[in-house]
Amino acid sequence: MQYWSRRLEQEIDGVMRIFGGVKQLREIYKDNRNLFEIEENVPQKLVEKVAGDIESLLAKKVRALKRLADAAERFQKAHRWQDNIREEDIQYYDSKADAELEDPEGEEFEREKPSTLQLDFVEDPNFKNKVNYSYTAVQIPTDIYKGSTVILNELNWTEALEDVFVENRKEDPSLLWQVFGSATGVTRYYPATPWRAPKKIDLYDVRRRPWYIQGASSPKDMVIIVDVSGSVSGLTLRLMKTSVCEMLDTLSDDDYVNVASFNEKAQPVSCFNHLVQANVRNKKVFKEAVQNMVAKGTTGYKAGFEYAFDQLQNSNITRANCNKMIMMFTDGGEDRVQDVFEKYNWPNRTVRVFTFSVGQHNYDVTPLQWMACANKGYYFEIPSIGAIRINTQEYLDVLGRPMVLAGNEAKQVQWTNVYEDALGLGLVVTGTLPVFNLTQDGSGERKNQLILGVMGIDVALNDIKKLTPNYTLGANGYVFSIDLNGYVLLHPNLKPQVTNFREPVTLDFLDAELEDENKEEIRKSMIDGKRGHKQIKTLIKSLDERYIDEVIRNYTWVPIKSTNYSLGLVLPPYSTFYLQANLSDQILQVKLSISKLKDFEFLLPNSFESEGHVFIAPREYCKDLNASDNNTEFLKNFIELMEKVTPDSKQCNNFLLHNLILDTGITQQLVEKVWKDQDLNTYSLLAVFAATDGGITRVFPNKAAEDWDENPEPFNASFYRRSLDNQGYIFKPPYHDSLLRPLELENNTMGILVSTAVELTLGGRTLRPAVVGVKLDLEAWAEKFKVLASNRTDRDQPQKCGPNSHCEMDCDVNNEDLLCVLIDDGGFLVLSNQYNQWDQVGKFFSEVDANLMLALYNNSFFTRKESFDYQAVCTPRAQSNTGAAPRGVFVPTIADFLNLAWWTSAAAWSLLQQLLYGLTYHSWFQADDAAAEGSETRETSCIMKQTQYYFSTANASYNSIIDCGNCSRLFHAQRLANTNLLFVVAEKPLCSQCESGKLLQAERRSDGPEQCELVQKPRYRKGPHICFDYNATEDTSDCGRGASFQASLGILVSLQLLLLLGLSPLPLPRPHNDPSCHL
Repeated sequence: MQYWSRRLEQEIDGVMRIFGGVKQLREIYKDNRNLFEIEENVPQKLVEKVAGDIESLLAKKVRALKRLADAAERFQKAHRWQDNIREEDIQYYDSKADAELEDPEGEEFEREKPSTLQLDFVEDPNFKNKVNYSYTAVQIPTDIYKGSTVILNELNWTEALEDVFVENRKEDPSLLWQVFGSATGVTRYYPATPWRAPKKIDLYDVRRRPWYIQGASSPKDMVIIVDVSGSVSGLTLRLMKTSVCEMLDTLSDDDYVNVASFNEKAQPVSCFNHLVQANVRNKKVFKEAVQNMVAKGTTGYKAGFEYAFDQLQNSNITRANCNKMIMMFTDGGEDRVQDVFEKYNWPNRTVRVFTFSVGQHNYDVTPLQWMACANKGYYFEIPSIGAIRINTQEYLDVLGRPMVLAGNEAKQVQWTNVYEDALGLGLVVTGTLPVFNLTQDGSGERKNQLILGVMGIDVALNDIKKLTPNYTLGANGYVFSIDLNGYVLLHPNLKPQVTNFREPVTLDFLDAELEDENKEEIRKSMIDGKRGHKQIKTLIKSLDERYIDEVIRNYTWVPIKSTNYSLGLVLPPYSTFYLQANLSDQILQVKLSISKLKDFEFLLPNSFESEGHVFIAPREYCKDLNASDNNTEFLKNFIELMEKVTPDSKQCNNFLLHNLILDTGITQQLVEKVWKDQDLNTYSLLAVFAATDGGITRVFPNKAAEDWDENPEPFNASFYRRSLDNQGYIFKPPYHDSLLRPLELENNTMGILVSTAVELTLGGRTLRPAVVGVKLDLEAWAEKFKVLASNRTDRDQPQKCGPNSHCEMDCDVNNEDLLCVLIDDGGFLVLSNQYNQWDQVGKFFSEVDANLMLALYNNSFFTRKESFDYQAVCTPRAQSNTGAAPRGVFVPTIADFLNLAWWTSAAAWSLLQQLLYGLTYHSWFQADDAAAEGSETRETSCIMKQTQYYFSTANASYNSIIDCGNCSRLFHAQRLANTNLLFVVAEKPLCSQCESGKLLQAERRSDGPEQCELVQKPRYRKGPHICFDYNATEDTSDCGRGASFQASLGILVSLQLLLLLGLSPLPLPRPHNDPSCHL
């Protein structure tokens, strides 16, 4: 075995020395030393500069925000309320008015909008949208009546913001969306653009957007208690469940929450026994647990409130430590539990109590109103589904009171988590600033304490990325940024495939990378706003997520001033230095265009036949360069532009352009000095290649480019990045998807990539500017492998060895008895002496021989790493309706019609909206998983569990027996020096009775780590630095009412008659993200 291993090692090394050209390429670089400089990446200077640039970018947005907020407060203060205002008195652009809707017969029509302006739009690539710079647009939630006096007055005074929006854009043309989100639900944004209405029902309400919630109140510690006594009827309980889900959606990652149910006793609805962070995954646990609540027993308010106060007084856990509140959902009761409030909350009243009377009933609601009023809270009524969304979010107005009363002290700009822009900008962060009502409340001098809304300005993540160095950091260097929650704002692994408009994009730094203790320390230091530098040994996933490498990385980090963000830089030691082409002498000789430069001719396709095919990385070399996913077309576009561009053109990135030209010439010299003189067929090679930091991938001969599947951007090619991180020769078998047909072996087109980095040392400075390699003919090398792993020197010496003969068995002539394989460091099959396994090359070896792979793992040749991908895409799981409540709109009873209060409730208007829209656009109400807020794809975000294997450092050589009784197998395993290969020789199994576990490598869908365990050891985080939860001058007398939108009595009576005559109720839509939380 040792002899065979040495032969394999020598053969691989010999081929790479002859064809790889590592030594020759080093000499070529040295010969061309006058054409480039070696520059240094100084980590501390780099992060300081980038952090300063990001701070300057955001500071400009802050100035614009403050102008808008100040103007809004002035305009509202000067505005005179009009009781008799009419819709026709207001002219505005209704962003949803232009949406053409189809009825079931496919006819298109528009609803009449007499007050809506008709605008023309122009395409703007910065907004990825058609916009109008002269006007603002208005979006009003579907369940809000546009003709109400409140809304019309809001539209009236906010119209004056238009001029401020325009002036802001003149001062800073880079501004993106400028938005005012009103506490009434009106959104006015600039520039105007049509609303991106989904095909189903549009549930967008600005007051539920992450940026609005963060700007409208300080962080919250919330305990939700739900009455599940026997008096809670079926419909009322379903309304409560939905209400809790909607309430949870008003919480952000800065908030903490727990949910409990109570009758005679109180108990948590989930496995969480204390307050937990209101992040996406914890809220999902609550929403699922709430559906299991069952009504029984008698009402015990005391048990519910005592449980809630105990939760809020628990100081041994991480929590928001700002606003504290209890939200109680009940169908009514007579007990005021004054003794509980006296014990836990009076006289300071540090905990606000909000009470919600749910369902249709005739109980006295005075005790519920008293509880809220006596504890600085608010009383709400939720008689039907239509009142849920409005009444579960209006508590934010109460929490905003201390902010308003604090005045300028509370006017601090906050920057949000990353989230998906509703108008198509992609991933953004938003600067927010609360807007206060400065009018005097009533006839006296009492200060108004209402928040008017939140002003927001978006910053696209791509605009922040543009401030970070790209190609000077090398393929494995990068910049990242995190917020106070530890969530990444910038990171190369932040790639959400499907985003949910209702939730922020929250990828923790420790989930973006493979977690270890060093990274935990770095994350904590960054959250604390400290500076630091640390060199660590850590694990990283390969770009294709099939391999794990143990690498050295230098982390450097600094805070971004005036924000809650921190910036980090990650550099491998070999990326301390980089090449910068210096083609000044050549440029001086050429005054016409880049295309006249000496080495440019080797980019032209007419040189490919003799010099090999060139792929160029699709980088932004020049502003006018048209991008294309087809590299041939991109090269054509590049060449055409270079014919026109002068060498010193300001529209081009000279660093990228000159490095590309330099590497074109250097790789061409490699062709002349090495590749052209060799016969690739002699060594069964399909191709030789070189890829460089400058963006050149040269494949020789030209015909081999037809089967070249690697990414033309070297920095995005797995072989390139792994070669830089590993010593020696890195084998990469073709990717084998078990769902696809077996690998095609006809015409010898399948190849195995072998690559290695070129390390260059000049003047004591070491760098790795290129990777070279060969592509082995799989079938020919499988035959060669058998010969090398035998006792012969060529094919003409066959000698059959058996158990009774005097010669040693080998992998060639004894291939019926011996299994001989090469496996790479990820556990994937590279070569085999079994012909029937050739089409399984590239498969995880457990799929080929589970018994043997398990033995290798158990004997410590491989180590396993498991992690979760929180950004995966899956097809939605089928929703079972078994045991689910029937879904339908609430049908008001005759008693409701006789109750005047019902006619002025939000429920009446909501019912009108639902039924009118339902009757008109029946397709909106189909009972499928409707994509509610813009995401209309059938794919959904999900969690995938990933498993990678990598070499343990424990064993380089090992012999063992797989003990299976009568079916035991002897095997030998040996690491091949200077490669990522393991050579394994084993007896073929004599029978199939040896059942053993099968190692899994393919990623699979998962629910993620157990949340109930994770919350016991929460990750370190910090909340915002400011908290406004108390003001001595707060007036708490306004503490309970019903909503007051009015609807047409005649229309509702007609609808009720239709329903009484037997019209079946239309099913409500179930938004795709939380189907269990809706009726």
